[in-house]
Amino acid sequence: MDSLYIVMPAYNEEANILGVIDSWYSVLEGKDPASRLVVADSGSVDATHSILLKYKAKHPQLEILEKTEKQHGPKVIALYDYAIKNNADYIFQTDSDGQTNPKEFAAFWELRKDYDGIFGNRTQRGDGKSRAFVEKVVCFLLKLYFKVKVPDANAPFRLMKTSVVAKYLYRLDKDYNLPNIMMTTYFSHFKESMVFKEISFKPRKAGKNSINIPRIIKIGWKALGDFRRLKKDMKKNP
Repeated sequence: MDSLYIVMPAYNEEANILGVIDSWYSVLEGKDPASRLVVADSGSVDATHSILLKYKAKHPQLEILEKTEKQHGPKVIALYDYAIKNNADYIFQTDSDGQTNPKEFAAFWELRKDYDGIFGNRTQRGDGKSRAFVEKVVCFLLKLYFKVKVPDANAPFRLMKTSVVAKYLYRLDKDYNLPNIMMTTYFSHFKESMVFKEISFKPRKAGKNSINIPRIIKIGWKALGDFRRLKKDMKKNP
């Protein structure tokens, strides 16, 4: 059987976290017993962490990463690193805000032998036109900088072979802000076997998104310099 690590970062998600982890925990049923749901919660100042600890007491396949940086990107990197070091066969990344649908996972899992990566494509987005516009800009920049054409670079709904993630993860600094964007870019640029599959993306029901538009602009401005640096690295280390 193939082992699966479902990984998700969390930050101040007390209103969502219980329902989210409960619905995703059920996805582990029928998988290799070594499979895990791993949540990185560092920096939350609400009840998120206590909810996770209470749930873990009765659910042994839940793991909690506490000693990561606060930001989303570094948490994702830490989660990927954790799955690699624990010899997971596959990594599935999603977020803890309840915007993705666990019922759509099975179709991705069925394709795991056919592709190194199956990536979500949010053709309809419940988080607003401004966020959809930002995604279009990101995809344009990736085409400009890296000559890759992808429909959705940053969807938090992706199933990847751990061995392929390991090929590229350590090219990134541990505190890099946009690991999923670059992971999509690496898969495409280096011609790994990949496919994009349409997913739904619901509006956030509760809680507050920690990544607002002004912060996105700030991160995006820094990303331009990062893209230039990472492009040079890709040429040096093909």
